[in-house]
Amino acid sequence: MTMMAPPLDEDDDMLAPPDYNDGIDAMEVVGQGESVPTVENQTVDDPQSGKFTWPIENFSKVNLRKYYSETFVVGGYSWRILVFPKGNNVDSLSLYLDVADSASLPYGWSRYAHFNLAVINQFDTKLSIRKDTQHQFNARESDWGFTSFMPLQDLYDPSRGYLVNDTLVVEASVNVRKVVDYWAYDSKKETGFVGLKNQGATCYMNSLLQTLYHLPYFRKAVYHMPTTENDVPSNSIPLALQSLFYKLQYSDTSVATKDLTKSFGWDTYDSFMQHDVQELNRVLSEKLEDKMKATAVEGTIQQLFEGHHMNYIECINVDYKSTRKESFYDLQLDVKGCKDVYASFDKYVEVEKLEGDNKYHAEQYGLQDARKGVLFIDFPPVLQLQLKRFEYDFTRDTMVKINDRYEFPLQLDLDREDGKYLSPDADRSVRNLYTLHSVLVHSGGVHGGHYYAFIRPTLSDQWYKFDDERVTKEETKRALEEQYGGEEEVQLPQTNPGFNNPPFKFTKYSNAYMLVYIRESDKDKIICNVDEKDIAEHLQVRLKKEQEEKERKRKEKAEAHLYTIIKVARDKDLATQIGKDIFFDLVDHDKVQSFRIQKQTLFSVFKEEVAKEWGIPVHCQRFWLWAKRQNHTYRPNRPLTEQEELQTVGHLKEASNKAHNAELKLFLEVNLAQDQRLALRLTERNKDDILLFFKLYNPEKEELRYIGRTFVKAGGRPVDILEKLNEMADFELSEEILLFEEIKFEPNVMCEPIDRKATFRASQLEDGDIVCYQKALTKEDEDKYRYPDVPSFLEYVRGRQVVHFRRLDKPKEDEFCLELSKQHTYDDVVEKVALQLGLGDPSKIRLTPHNCYSQQPKPQPIKYRGVERLSDMLVHYNQMSDILYFETLDLPLPELQGLKTLKVAFHNARTEEVSVHNIRLPKQSTVGDVINELKGKVELSSPKAELRILEVFYHKIYKIFPLSEKIENINDQYWTLRAEEIPEEEKNLGPQDRLIHVYHFNRDASQTNMVQNFGEPFFLLVSEDETLAKVKLRIQKKLQVPDEEFIKWKFAFLSLGRPEYLQDTDLVAIRFQKRDTYGAWEHYLGLEHADTAPKRVHQLSQNRHTFEKPVKIYN
Repeated sequence: MTMMAPPLDEDDDMLAPPDYNDGIDAMEVVGQGESVPTVENQTVDDPQSGKFTWPIENFSKVNLRKYYSETFVVGGYSWRILVFPKGNNVDSLSLYLDVADSASLPYGWSRYAHFNLAVINQFDTKLSIRKDTQHQFNARESDWGFTSFMPLQDLYDPSRGYLVNDTLVVEASVNVRKVVDYWAYDSKKETGFVGLKNQGATCYMNSLLQTLYHLPYFRKAVYHMPTTENDVPSNSIPLALQSLFYKLQYSDTSVATKDLTKSFGWDTYDSFMQHDVQELNRVLSEKLEDKMKATAVEGTIQQLFEGHHMNYIECINVDYKSTRKESFYDLQLDVKGCKDVYASFDKYVEVEKLEGDNKYHAEQYGLQDARKGVLFIDFPPVLQLQLKRFEYDFTRDTMVKINDRYEFPLQLDLDREDGKYLSPDADRSVRNLYTLHSVLVHSGGVHGGHYYAFIRPTLSDQWYKFDDERVTKEETKRALEEQYGGEEEVQLPQTNPGFNNPPFKFTKYSNAYMLVYIRESDKDKIICNVDEKDIAEHLQVRLKKEQEEKERKRKEKAEAHLYTIIKVARDKDLATQIGKDIFFDLVDHDKVQSFRIQKQTLFSVFKEEVAKEWGIPVHCQRFWLWAKRQNHTYRPNRPLTEQEELQTVGHLKEASNKAHNAELKLFLEVNLAQDQRLALRLTERNKDDILLFFKLYNPEKEELRYIGRTFVKAGGRPVDILEKLNEMADFELSEEILLFEEIKFEPNVMCEPIDRKATFRASQLEDGDIVCYQKALTKEDEDKYRYPDVPSFLEYVRGRQVVHFRRLDKPKEDEFCLELSKQHTYDDVVEKVALQLGLGDPSKIRLTPHNCYSQQPKPQPIKYRGVERLSDMLVHYNQMSDILYFETLDLPLPELQGLKTLKVAFHNARTEEVSVHNIRLPKQSTVGDVINELKGKVELSSPKAELRILEVFYHKIYKIFPLSEKIENINDQYWTLRAEEIPEEEKNLGPQDRLIHVYHFNRDASQTNMVQNFGEPFFLLVSEDETLAKVKLRIQKKLQVPDEEFIKWKFAFLSLGRPEYLQDTDLVAIRFQKRDTYGAWEHYLGLEHADTAPKRVHQLSQNRHTFEKPVKIYN
């Protein structure tokens, strides 16, 4: 997600501008200009690129909120990196690119750049986190980047490799393009097409929607899905998609997708979470297929996208063949190891031989040698090819992006080589010749990036690039060759004329990710005409009304400077709102009637307008100006004078409105006859008159309501109007009442008793003040009511908070809601939650606060009595949440906090089984205590067996824990804790014996023969005179490796990752220093062989990015 950093003098909430994330290619400085042009004097030029690396030493000691790099120059411009070490109001590292000299640039300056920012992994650069975006920098937005670049928890984890020796390495690759006024570009005018707005990180969805829209047969089917005029787009996927397609077809500006994502059941967090476009394609297709059932367009998805292939197993030596027909909507093609689409199809239908230990069991024939493969029965009219750019790397236990060069043709012939891809049952009369329709591109790395699409809407020679809101015409080369991926060479400028600098190679992070082909014989059917007759009349009417409303608002906005908005509050509004929508002050001005009046209109003419609208004669109207007081209350301040009413509306607004907004707020005083229908002529107001407003409180019903207003004399006393107040409240005229002045409510409530015998002037009451009153209560009544008087009720209202409680394991669903007070203590809150759940012990409730930015639970729960009040639980930076997550524990939280739970994997040497155990002990316990606890849970070879616990990470043993080590600081989140029996031979080490580390490894040819460890590491005791031949025999016996496999193994001594291969006659022990094994993990005996262990199924889709969650459409 791309977010803007606020200017230096701001510390407010950040906005989330559109996500214009385009990828760039990292390279050294190519060229630098001499001047800093503005947009107006720029000319279109080749991009100028450069890379800047910033090692930040002593990073954890940087106490600045914002920290800048030194300035670097790319494309003739000065740049610098801006980092928020503790996050920009988020629990993540925040990283931006900043225009270093923005303060000194001329008025109207602007510059446009593609760039990526990276945090370098110092253990393995391929695990670096890199994010791409693009931006038009200007005086208002002089920095741009990523507010949530990476979680601080991951950054500070020493095992991850991002912060090493307290040094963080940040990198910026900048690609400057000098363009002509980026923001004035009109996609519709230039191309005939419009783009889609990005909601935060929905570029992946936009590229797919544009591709589907430009399949007219599909668009027509969507238009023909049954919807009604009563449907709401945000609740109906068919209507939302119809509306979106209609606007893409007929609108002149970019189109929003909010109704569609709301119809999916997505919230704001989903819109800011980037997903996988291939997965969204499948989920959306399935959802539409379901919605089309039992309609006139049922089966459209299958007709367009469904093909069939045949899985077969054919015995070689007997007459037996097994086949299974399967359908597909898209095909996943391998990229790694394939040079083009044809090579991927060759690999797809490659025949696998089942022989040796892998023979096929053929029913009555038993185990047989066989051939296994896939052939295609038929291909669909629209062929969707998903390129496997993301794969799971088991050696590194992470997802990686494959940026290898991979070619795809403009025309794809799947009948090639006499139909080698087709099954015997295929219909050979169908010509499977396809034309490329669209190329979906991913730009960036495994941790995020940007999607856009190249499309040929009519299959002509003209390509278009659909990049969120922007649509541009593109050459064929841009859509094809430049999206193959791989590396590109750039010749660096000559720094020494006497030498030829070699070209600089850089990896292209932008490459094709999904291809859409249309069969030649079906293209007239697919690329059909779609016009208004295909669109339901109710949809046309609805959308034309929307367009007219949009045009009306646009016109209003354009003419806003000619008008004044007058908001008029009346007694009716106060009575409607007080006690329901509001409790403090008098009215919410956003909910009163507004008048849009030309500024040149005389106020007296406006009064006539009011007379027509409400039937109140002009002579019965008196208007009061509102004023904001120093205590932040907002009250009627004074009536308009006769001279002011002779002025124009615009002049009156300017004179009275210090906020300089377009609104004039007034209170209309009208006196009504007893029947409340007829307006009476207003009496003259004297300067001694004070206008007071009254609210009545009922402690029994806990109800506060507006009761009316009246004028009082400044020298009068409240006791003089008691009968009138009783009459207004329908009380007995002699009823004893209590009076309070509502003074303020921010930052806390101030509501004080009024002395009934003091004058109004002495009590400092003035125009617009609010008096709250109630019946006087007996002592018995006071004890009966929760809030017996006005001040206590207003305190309650000010502090009350409805909290939505959700189970921690179901963070999207409200379990129940409770009305609480922000002043409730920790104990109050957990007691009420426990009562709601029917739980006897509130201390078994654990609460977790809500992250307002991610809309997810925060990583750390609230400790027992770790916060004082509910308000502390709900605050997140400068925002207030209304959500808390809860979980029910099996023991009290104070007791649990005193315990440490360790996950220990026990390796049974006899059965070779691994069992995982959760050991929960007091934090002050030792490793010895863990072992004693574990002994009661596992099966030992003998009662006298001794155990040890090892720290294992990436298939290496880093530590043997001493029995006396405290468990409080042991980290089992990233490191594996392995328990095993100590072999007898290790208990009595001789003076010349060595206990060495033994690890499995292989060398990855694609990683420049880099050593990759795998499997389970172990210790081995070797004597001083033991040769490799003898050691090999013991290892083979220990690991039970068959001879035919073991003969292929190689043995090497490795030091700091460099292998030195050993001969059978070499003495092993002399390679290892005689020292404790505690820190000897960097020197080990390596067993080089293929990793034949079964690969575990990773929880992520192989094409899904590391930080993504699955795509779900809920409705």
